Amino acid sequence: VDHPGAVAVLALDDAGRVLLIRQYRHAIAHRDWEIPAGLMDLPGESGLAAAQRELAEEADLAAARWDLLLDIWSSPGGSSEAVRVFLARDLSENERAFERQGEEAELVLRWEPLDAAADAVLAGDLQNAIAAAAVLAAVAARSRDWATLRPAEAPWPARELARGRRSAQ
Repeated sequence: VDHPGAVAVLALDDAGRVLLIRQYRHAIAHRDWEIPAGLMDLPGESGLAAAQRELAEEADLAAARWDLLLDIWSSPGGSSEAVRVFLARDLSENERAFERQGEEAELVLRWEPLDAAADAVLAGDLQNAIAAAAVLAAVAARSRDWATLRPAEAPWPARELARGRRSAQ
């Protein structure tokens, strides 16, 4: 599957809780716990701008601090999807609430302590691959005093490579 790429946001509040979103996913016929995420489907939009848009659209939140948490290939055996996961902190309510339609109309939002979310991943209760990777990466980054975080606007060569924009080195 040729994929335009995607972004995801691990929103972390001042109390150390992460935002989880429960959304129905037809492919698994299940309501899955995820983090805010979306496709890179707007021409010329940066990963950071897409992440900011998704956080606003899915959770009515804005963040004053953005860092790059991790980059992953979601399913490299069958898809070119490159996912960039951002860490959003210093959260505030977005000035403009979004009217959710379609698959986003029935979103359920829940704040969960980061360590409890990591426990849920390890217990098999939080199975969304992007959310699981983000939660575990955040626990690892926190244990290193956030020193592993990268600038939010860091180059994204994996996405360029997946889209055939440059050759492998």
